Amino acid sequence: MEVAGLGVEFGDVRAVDDVSFRLAPGAALALVGESGSGKSTAASALLGLHRGTGARVTGTVRVAGVDVQRASEEELRRLRGAKAAMVFQDPLSSLDPYYAVGDQIAEVYRVHARVSRRAARARAVEVLDRVGIPDAVRRSRSRPHEFSGGMRQRALIAMALACGPELLIADEPTTALDVTVQAQILDLLHTLRAETGMGLLLVTHDVGVAAESVDDVLVVRGGRIVEEGPVTRVLSAPREPYTRRLLSAVPRVDAARPAAPAGGTEGTGRRDVVLEARGLRREFGRGKQAVTAVDDVSVTVRRGETLGIVGESGSGKTTLGRMLVGLLRPTAGEILLEGRAHRGVDPAVQMVFQDPVSSLNPRRSVGEAIADPLRARGEKDDKAVHVRVTELLERVGLDAAHHDRYPHEFSGGQRQRVGIARALAADPRVIVCDEPVSALDVTTQAQVVALLGELQRELGLALVFVAHDLAVVRQVSDRVAVMRRGRIVEEGPADQVYESPRDPYTRQLLAAVPSLDPHTAAERRAARRALTAA
Repeated sequence: MEVAGLGVEFGDVRAVDDVSFRLAPGAALALVGESGSGKSTAASALLGLHRGTGARVTGTVRVAGVDVQRASEEELRRLRGAKAAMVFQDPLSSLDPYYAVGDQIAEVYRVHARVSRRAARARAVEVLDRVGIPDAVRRSRSRPHEFSGGMRQRALIAMALACGPELLIADEPTTALDVTVQAQILDLLHTLRAETGMGLLLVTHDVGVAAESVDDVLVVRGGRIVEEGPVTRVLSAPREPYTRRLLSAVPRVDAARPAAPAGGTEGTGRRDVVLEARGLRREFGRGKQAVTAVDDVSVTVRRGETLGIVGESGSGKTTLGRMLVGLLRPTAGEILLEGRAHRGVDPAVQMVFQDPVSSLNPRRSVGEAIADPLRARGEKDDKAVHVRVTELLERVGLDAAHHDRYPHEFSGGQRQRVGIARALAADPRVIVCDEPVSALDVTTQAQVVALLGELQRELGLALVFVAHDLAVVRQVSDRVAVMRRGRIVEEGPADQVYESPRDPYTRQLLAAVPSLDPHTAAERRAARRALTAA
């Protein structure tokens, strides 16, 4: 791939500005930057995906010998899939929900290879097996909703590999995946590169993912490349202030939680139990088809502290969080709120959801969304409601003038701030945060985490922080509970759990966390490969 002076404009907005780089056969390069930096826009332009959208693309892009700007539609069709393939961020929206995964892969293969249906089906099963889908023959008949997030991402990679491309463009391929599945996907990409000789262009906001996966890094800001070079040099000795800020915002799994500023709730002695769960169990389905999502879990949450709950997807942590809030009724066990039985939704226990887009009504302004808890409590004075909503917007770092704007007019981090403001409107004593920063870039993550900490200290809030990102959980938590298959396998003070984990599963999770040191990342990858082979 050769890119020279690439620019992409949407009206008056220049999203990509004079980007140039080369990618040799078999090499791996990462575009790293915050949300809105232009990295995904640049990646899409490499395969001509902006054609027909109204975007103005300038510069020169040559991929596998094809001039993308001058290529005809037929030449672009032959390029996409056959010579260069792309794996998108959200596999659920990239796969057709109505068709079996194997059929979708076979269709791609037939477009380029012009083979029989039987041969295409056989190729689909072959590549599904190649990317680690167990029982590939049977699972090829499954539809996307029957796959886990990690398996869907593997299926997209299989689809990209079906025609044996020379180049794979992966746009945020591990966003929102838990650490062990993320490690598996990154190991898979590394193995495929080694075995097929294909080049890899990785687009990511996660610096740790880049350290695990590539040879060279381009740091993108405001549509321009601000720093480039070998990954070992850029991550160990960044030259640009922006790169240094980006790295300083990355949460470290080996760093203890920062001490609370003077005047916080720590040390006040007011650590009475606010929320307590005893022997919680939750089943879905009935009879032989019943699935136990949470099995005999007991936790306590004290005033002013943060309880972190970590585990892989499917471990039961989100189900536990929803029971604590009252959105799900336990099959067995009890929940006590300040010593009294807690059933159903109570204003004292609020939730901040993982996806602020789907948790906000797109047809209602953010001011109306924040006002809902106030009106639910019986507040009828419109002026008083407006004043309170304005206070809450400013409290979470948003402009009061944003009151009448709609969710689509905000960035991901801003929408999450709206979700926090809505939770605060009920004057809660506990906030359960379900993966509140999983899809945000590292600097926005740091801002949201800092906001939650500030609110906790000022208001004496108890937080339950549910997440798969172990580094983030360590930065925010006083105590940590590790969940696996619906049960808590380890619990204790955060520093103790992280520095001296007792359970093998906890040690496995910690070993899968991406390292910012490429040499350490390579050693961990080799250790995982040896463990798998054994």
